[in-house]
Amino acid sequence: MNSPHEIARKLPIPRGPRNSKTLENKVVVITGAGSGMGREMALIAARQGALLAVSDWNEQGLAETVDLLKAAGARELRSDVVDVADRAAVAALAEAVVEQFGRVNMVVNNAGVTVTGDFEEMSYEDFDWIVGVNFMGVVNGTKEFLPHLIASGDGALVNISSLFGLISMPGQTAYNATKYAVRGFSEALREEMLINGHEVTVTCVHPGGIKTGIARNGRKTASQDAESIDSFFEKKLARMTAEKAAQIIIKGALAGKARVLVGVDAHALHHFAKLTGSRYQDVVARLAPRTMPARKR
Repeated sequence: MNSPHEIARKLPIPRGPRNSKTLENKVVVITGAGSGMGREMALIAARQGALLAVSDWNEQGLAETVDLLKAAGARELRSDVVDVADRAAVAALAEAVVEQFGRVNMVVNNAGVTVTGDFEEMSYEDFDWIVGVNFMGVVNGTKEFLPHLIASGDGALVNISSLFGLISMPGQTAYNATKYAVRGFSEALREEMLINGHEVTVTCVHPGGIKTGIARNGRKTASQDAESIDSFFEKKLARMTAEKAAQIIIKGALAGKARVLVGVDAHALHHFAKLTGSRYQDVVARLAPRTMPARKR
């Protein structure tokens, strides 16, 4: 009987977009493109000659991205204000993109939000909100665009998880739940693409601390000091620029990598958790109260 490793070696490895060193003439769809990594990935794609469909639920941020993309010489561009948690809206987006461009070569499910605070004081409303955007947004984007990625014959699906999709942290129960879900979903889907012989790569991305507005724009539970949390994230944790993160992500996606770790912190903490097993949770529980911002008094 063949071992799992022997079986894996015999499986065909799906290719990334043809001429995988560039996005020249590829139709690229990016959600959450109104700021941060989404905006920077769109700019990279534009400079490489891609045809772009960008979306965000923040109309002003999206308009700013569109101006930057035009200045960067985007060949062809459409933009849509879309809440990725709205399944009908995502379905309409996919239909409109295919109608305009005729195909889809890469989809980056990037839109994401945060809710910080202990689960015991978190509302169902906040939990449903983050699940709707972070996980169901990825599901919706994948479901609606996957047939077109398959039809292209050289599709690439990129789902943004997080370092917190590899390890768990206190105060991040909801965020952890969604990012672990994105990881499991993406890895299983990649296996299905391999088994079914579809020329679609599936890349799951795990960024560490990136200089974006995700923490400041997120929600916090009542006991959390929002300004302290935002300042802590921006000054202590967010070490890498969104531009550098976007470069790493696009490079990994074009190479068809199954997993992309972004940042020294992502690599270090991932390997720490692998070495220590479940005991890493005990270490985190001891260290977190000493390093995390104090709660409201």
